[in-house]
This record gives sequence, C-alpha cells and structure tokens, in this order.
Amino acid sequence: MYEEDSNTSSNPAIQDIVEQRMSRRGALRFGLGTAGAAVLGSFSVAACGGGSDAEVAAAPAPAAGGTAPPTPLSLGFNAVAKSLADVVTVPAGYTATVLYALGDPLDTATPEFKNDGTDTSFETRAGDHHDGIEWFGLSAAGTRSASASDRGLLAMNHEAITDQFLHANGVTANPRPAAEADKEMAAHGISVVEVRRTNGRYAYARDSALNRRITPLTPMQMSGPVRGHALLKTKYSAAGTDTRGTINNCGASTTPWGTYFSGEENWVNYFTRASTDDAARGGNTAKSVVSLSRYGKAQGAASRHGWETAGIADAYARWNVSQAGTSTDGTDDYRNEMNTFGWMVEVDPYEPAVAARKRTALGRFAHEMGVFGVPQAGKPLAVYMGDDSRGEYIYKFVSTANWDANDANAANRMATGDKYLDSGRLYAAKFNADGTGQWIELTIANSTIASYAAYRFADQADVLVNARLAADAVGATKMDRPEWSAVHPVTGEVYVTLTNNGNRKVEPSASSQQALDAANPRSYTDAPTAATAPGNINGHIIRFRDSEPGATAFSWDIYLFGAESGMDAAKVNLSGLSGDRDFSSPDGVRFSAKTGLLYIETDDGAYTDVTNCMLLIAKPGQVGDGATQSIEYTKADGSKLTVQTRVGAKPTAANLRRFLVGPKDCEITGITETPDGRALIVNIQHPGETIAKANIADPSRFLSHWPANAGYGAGGANGRPRSATIVITRNDGGLIGADGTAVLNNL
Repeated sequence: MYEEDSNTSSNPAIQDIVEQRMSRRGALRFGLGTAGAAVLGSFSVAACGGGSDAEVAAAPAPAAGGTAPPTPLSLGFNAVAKSLADVVTVPAGYTATVLYALGDPLDTATPEFKNDGTDTSFETRAGDHHDGIEWFGLSAAGTRSASASDRGLLAMNHEAITDQFLHANGVTANPRPAAEADKEMAAHGISVVEVRRTNGRYAYARDSALNRRITPLTPMQMSGPVRGHALLKTKYSAAGTDTRGTINNCGASTTPWGTYFSGEENWVNYFTRASTDDAARGGNTAKSVVSLSRYGKAQGAASRHGWETAGIADAYARWNVSQAGTSTDGTDDYRNEMNTFGWMVEVDPYEPAVAARKRTALGRFAHEMGVFGVPQAGKPLAVYMGDDSRGEYIYKFVSTANWDANDANAANRMATGDKYLDSGRLYAAKFNADGTGQWIELTIANSTIASYAAYRFADQADVLVNARLAADAVGATKMDRPEWSAVHPVTGEVYVTLTNNGNRKVEPSASSQQALDAANPRSYTDAPTAATAPGNINGHIIRFRDSEPGATAFSWDIYLFGAESGMDAAKVNLSGLSGDRDFSSPDGVRFSAKTGLLYIETDDGAYTDVTNCMLLIAKPGQVGDGATQSIEYTKADGSKLTVQTRVGAKPTAANLRRFLVGPKDCEITGITETPDGRALIVNIQHPGETIAKANIADPSRFLSHWPANAGYGAGGANGRPRSATIVITRNDGGLIGADGTAVLNNL
C-alpha cells in the first residue's frame, strides 16, 4: 500500500520533553493495575485445532458517564497457527464462508463475473480491495432495524484496485485506454449490498432494490464550514459546493444515528501536476504550492493510474490538478480538485436517492477512519481520527451540539448528520512523556496558527482544508502511521493502531525522519525486510482516555507492541508476545458491541516470510494497567539514548490469541458483526496482488488463487485472485470468540 510521507515540520519530539522535564528516578511513575490485556486469535476456511521499574498504581476510573469495567469473558477457541497457505484458516468449531467478492453482480441484469479480465459494468458490480465495512439491520419489511441480524445492508469501502487482474492482458501503459480507465475508476468507491440469513447461512441478495455502488464519479455535496469556500471552487462546481465521488476509502464506522461514515485515505496519489506547475502558481512559496507539497503532491509527480491520460473528457481531466486555466479563482480548471478529497464521507445506506456528504468540519488529511466516542446525553459527540502517513497526527472532533438520545432513531438521518458534524471544534493530539496529553484546538483564533510563518491561513476554512499545516503549527506529536481507531463500548477508552514507520530513527538525518519519543519509542532492524534500515518495523497500538467527550487533556499508554516472538524483549518485543499471539503491523481494530472483545487485523510486509496476515482477538485492560519501561539505544558516536515508555499489561494465553490467518499476499481489513454477535464479517483484501503484467497470462505465476481455489466463483484452482468478504460463524451458533454463550455484562 502507498505510504505518503510529507511531514517535514520541526515539531519537537517527546524525547526532548523527556530530557528536559524527567529523570529516570524523578519521573512520574505510570503504574499498572491487575487487569490483563489480551487478544483472541484469527480464523480461516480451513479449520485448525487447537524489564520495568514502575510502581503499582490503582486501576483508573472509567470514562465520565460510563459504568464499571466489564467482567472479562474467557476466550472460547484454540489459537490458530501461523500459515503461508493460500487459504483462510479459522479455529476448530468455526466456519468461514465467502459472501461477496470483486465483480459480483448487484442486479439481475448484470452478467455473472467471468474473472478473466474481460468483465465490464463495474458500476453494478462489487468493487475491488474490500476495506472498511459496517452492518445496517433491516426489518422483515425492509426498514431500518438496529437489532436485526437475519437481514441487513453491508456498506463497504473499495479502497483501491489490483489493476493487472482487472484487464484480460494486464494494464496498458500511458496513454491509458479510456475503457481501462473507466473500469478502474468504477472499481473504487463504496458498495451497499443487502445480505440475508436463511437456514443459518448468509448470502447477498442480488435482486435487492437497495443494492448500489458509489464511485469516483457519483455526485456528492460538500458540507460544513468549507462549503462554498474559494479553496473548493473547480470547473465542475464553480460555487465550491459539490464534487464527484470518493476514492481510496479505507476504514469506516457507524454514526450514532445509523449512517455509514467512511474515510478518504491516500487519495493524493491519484492526481498529477505538471513539472512547471509551481511557477504557474507563483513559485514554491505560493500558498497553494506549500499546501500541495505538505499533502505530498510535488510538481511533476506521476499519478497512480494515469487516468488523466485517457482522454480530454472531464472525467479524466480532473485528475490533473495543474493550474492550466486563466481564471483567478480556479473555475476553469481543476487546480483545487484535490481540496475536495481527504474528508470524512457520510452515506445513508437506507436511502439511495440521498446524496452523500463530505463533512469538512472534521478536517482534511489522509483519513483512515473516524470513530465516535460513547454518546452521553447532554454532552457533545467526539470523533477520533488518524492521519495514515508516516509522522502524521491523531485528531479529535467535538460537536457543537449536545447529544440527544432521540436522534439515534431520527427519520432524517442526513439532517441529523448536519446537526452534529457540520459545527464543532477540531483538535490535534500532543502526547507528553509523563503519560498525559493535550488536545490542541486547530482554530484561526489561536495566534500560533494565525501567525504561522510557513503558511498564512486566511480563515477557519483554510485551517480545515490544511489541517496538517495547522497541526504542524501547534506542535502536535508525529506518530507512526495512525490508522484505525476503536472505542471501548463501556469505558470509552480509545485504541489507535500505529501500523509502522520506517522513518522513526535513533538519529534522524533528514527532515522526513522522526526522532524517538515516549509514544513512538522503537527503532530497530528486522531481517529480511529491514536488515539495514531501522525503524518501527512491526508497529504498536496506543490507547488513551478522555474524562469526557470535550476534554482537552487525556492519559495514555501503549496497549500492545507488534513483534516477532523471538525479538529482544528489552528493545522490541516489549509486550512479551509468544508464538501463538505474535503479530506485525496492526491496522484494522474494532470492539464487539456484544462481547466487548477487541479484534485486531494486520496489514504486514515485515513478517510475511513467516505467516500471512492475520486477525487476533483480545480482552483489553485499561490505560495504566502496565508499567514504565526504558529502552536504551547506542548512537553512532557511542553515546547512549534512553527512551522511557509506558507498556500495557503483557498478554497471556488466556487473553490474547490468533483467530484467523488469511490467504497469500493479502491484507486482513474491514470488520463488522451482526447485532446478535453470532456472525463476524471480515474483508480479505488484494490476495495475490503482487503480479507483473508479464505474468498475467500464466496462472502458475499468481501468488494466490483465492477464493476461486476455495470453490467460490469462476476460475477454479487456477483462478485470478479476488478481494472478498467472508462471514464467520460458530458451528454451535454461539458468540464469536467467547467461551460458551456468555454476554459481556453492562452492555
């Protein structure tokens, strides 16, 4: 997956604070209670059997308005072993079934998918690279039912494409044929597809009138403070109020009023700029050039797919964001087109005729996703978001409107979204070395932002469009690729996956590199992927606690460090992971609303010589349930650097297990459940994506043939691989992951 890397700001690292404000003996100790942290294992179509100096402190109180922590459940499965097989593996007693794959028709008029690269009409087929996914229940009458598990809609992101497999003979080089570009664009976006359970088995309903696709060409509305602003004016929308489509959508969540909330992630790479564009815009100090550079789009940079070369039609021209016109406001070209991407997108899955809206109050960056804090009546809503690029930030949006529980069942869901998502405050996180943190508001009223020398903000809309620059200005903490977020359904604590960061260094030597700090404390080598290139190779999961939704202070620790089990426990395997629970590059993360268990998915390239990507299940503890730990590094001159961090309680076999291992060359991502907790729905993204055009005619060169090799769809044992959604159930009908049929108390 593309990793955008454009944060060259000089924000201080937490290690600077450590050296200035802490000593090893005098530091505020960060104690751990007795609650353990655990992860449950992963599943597959083939079933399988079976150094701290901290002082102990009391477990922290739950979030304001919450209840006591839930009684932990016992895990009800045997850990799945690592695997390099081209199958999906789940524990004994579970069954995984393919539900919905790339190319599946969404109506009865679209032909069956041949899976040979000749298929067309992706506007009425499942898109590619299944990612974030949510369940929306349907009553027997076809209306919204939050409790329905037998019938529902799946809303799903189609993040990207494995373009070679979409065409019979692979991809044609630039200039791109229009037919290929059209197919590739249509395979991005979002699906809404109806699913029904009959006699205990789930299948998608090809004949449902609610099935639909949203693509990069679907009309959408810009909503919130930036709507109509000069920075959104384009040839398509001279008023700056509308745009077309959504792209590179990654994580997703459900709003408290029952709509789909989708994040636009690495959209920048779909655009190109002419090699002379800086001069056309007024030079490299011009505001638009500074903005483009900060968001990773240098002049002359190629686009990912070359769609702008497919013809002169508007659908292709929009991907070239050069200043080509003569207007002063950008209404005769697409110089501002990138500003219409990078937002949180709200979709009402129940209402196909209602236009999706991009919620600009939540800021513009590489949104992995946005997840809501636990709603509390009479208090504002909080939305937590990560910017998925190396050295980028964690954000929080706090609504102006206070939550009214009656809005959970509002008839006009998009108007309810207007109420809570179009007005509020945007914050960036600063993690302090003592286990505390601050939410710093990104507002033009802040003199630090208003007078920022690197970029002169015109107004608050400018701050939101250029949220990264505003976060630079206030000194937010650079993180190791913030990806998915999850909120504990009882305590309200927030978990954020930090997938990895090859730019985290003991001694940074370039502006794009980041120093070690307490919240991002590791830099090490890991053969074979990074034998001579140290960094945070395996990633970690940070968690924090707000006292209430609008709080501007929080406490934090690191829940889990990804690592191979055999790595150094003093420097790398800080969570003490053993072979039945070690993992690398955490990405997707979600709490079960039924059991309170935590699901962790991986998107890895560092451990894939040993195992394919996986899903684990955890019984989490709480912030502060572990200990402080110091990591000592040796600099080039022989001097020592000590970084002190805060490690959550180390998991044991009782509370952390591998539950699923996917097929070859895939990412495990996107996860949801039915309201009864008895079906887990997971996406298998891009199996066998590593394929060169020269190998497209030779199936023996494909790294994966899944799911055709599992009997789903066309192709058989030699079929082209397809991204697909699977549904996992227990053979005895019980709750996923839990021992017996127990249900988490207090939920």
